[in-house]
Amino acid sequence: MSKRRDFIKSALTLSAAMFTSPLWAKSSDWVKISVVHTNDMHSRIEPFPTNDPKYPGLGGFARLSAKIRNIRNEEENVLLLDAGDIFQGTPYFNMYGGELEFKLMSKMGYFASTLGNHDFDNGVDGLVKQLKHADFQFINCNYDLSDSILKDHVVPYKIKEIQGIKIGILGVGVELKGLVDKKNYGNIIYEDPIINANKVAKELKEKERCDLIICLSHLGYSYSDGKVSDQDLARENENIDLIIGGHTHTFLKKPKKVKSKSNKMCIINQVGWAGINLGKIDFSIHKISGEKEISSRNLIVKTLV
Repeated sequence: MSKRRDFIKSALTLSAAMFTSPLWAKSSDWVKISVVHTNDMHSRIEPFPTNDPKYPGLGGFARLSAKIRNIRNEEENVLLLDAGDIFQGTPYFNMYGGELEFKLMSKMGYFASTLGNHDFDNGVDGLVKQLKHADFQFINCNYDLSDSILKDHVVPYKIKEIQGIKIGILGVGVELKGLVDKKNYGNIIYEDPIINANKVAKELKEKERCDLIICLSHLGYSYSDGKVSDQDLARENENIDLIIGGHTHTFLKKPKKVKSKSNKMCIINQVGWAGINLGKIDFSIHKISGEKEISSRNLIVKTLV
């Protein structure tokens, strides 16, 4: 009986040792980061009416907020991002000029957004006036803002560090000429988004030593007329891992993989508009090797739970 007890005790000790051995501890070198994202919210505070012919009862900041809160309860590391066109589309914008949208996004914990063309609908002055309500960063690297009052409010990139993983986030925007009245965007100069994105992404990779590089893009998913799109950027880039897109209101069933110029896979995702869908892309990143494992899904926002 004594020998049996000693055997059981030894077995339990060995079992415990296995789960504290270097082999098991290797899992602590992996960090999971959930990139959650929206685009083209267009001042959709409330969901679409239940009698809407296309999107009955869908979308809106209120239901989106509940969905994001649930994700935060399930995931340890959540990075919430937006790809522009926060403004314009409902009477809330006409009445409050973007204040409500920015306050809601701040409470929801957005980290960053890029600039969309409709974010200039009240002019540069109107946008700057509301930025005091935004506790998140606006990012763009292909608008020359040196002669604009926006220059002190927009940065080309932002870095977020989570459990030793450095995430570089850059932004690009669509050409404003022809989309926005000149008086609304003033002296902002559009520059080539692919050249600028590659320049910034290289800096993030080589100088800042980022483990994951994300581009917030308001270029549009694809075009047939040669206009620069997310697909072009994905093919011609060298260091971007993920492009979160906007502008074309494209409902992708799942993120698309595109082989980049550096022969790596670049992911593109866009989730329609108005908060009807919510993107969620999970990266598991090895802190030593930089190896990445990726899973993703687009969630429809239709209920409060």
